[in-house]
Amino acid sequence: MTNDQAAAVATEVMELLRRTGGEQYFGEAVSKLEHAEQCAWQARQAGADEELTLASLLHDIGHLFDAEQTVRDERVGVVNHDEMGAQWLLERGFSQRLASLVGGHVGAKRYLTATNPAYLNQLSPASVETLRLQGGPMSPDEAARFAATPEVRDMLRLRAWDELAKDPNWNGPRLEDYREMMLRHLTR
Repeated sequence: MTNDQAAAVATEVMELLRRTGGEQYFGEAVSKLEHAEQCAWQARQAGADEELTLASLLHDIGHLFDAEQTVRDERVGVVNHDEMGAQWLLERGFSQRLASLVGGHVGAKRYLTATNPAYLNQLSPASVETLRLQGGPMSPDEAARFAATPEVRDMLRLRAWDELAKDPNWNGPRLEDYREMMLRHLTR
């Protein structure tokens, strides 16, 4: 991808986040954009590489567009936002790994609730409701397949940061701080 193409994609992504990210994040005390920014910050604080940091920033992008293929629930947004977001990012030139991480963050929640009963008690009410709509905890066979996924460790890390990224008093790096990282990723 050329520098100009990367700049156009980065602008498209950032405009989408700015335009629709100001809406409240389903039942939480933060906006969708604040949630994304906090999740990316959590990744950076944990020493994540740039690809995982960007996946953390963009993990819920599937909630931000309205397409025919979305399964929408007014209380919790786009139920299949993980799949939609992963496909949308791939179409714009983001890496397969980044898209897989975005696409796997719902599976990570389903896996954790199946393999760690205490995890369910940590979820917010909105996250419990989305879990129900997303298929609930995985079956033992599903969990075994998920555990064998090459990026499972990073999917679980992203999931942990996702759960932490709901602090209404948080103050940290904002969207624009990730532009250069996004440009590096798109022109790799």
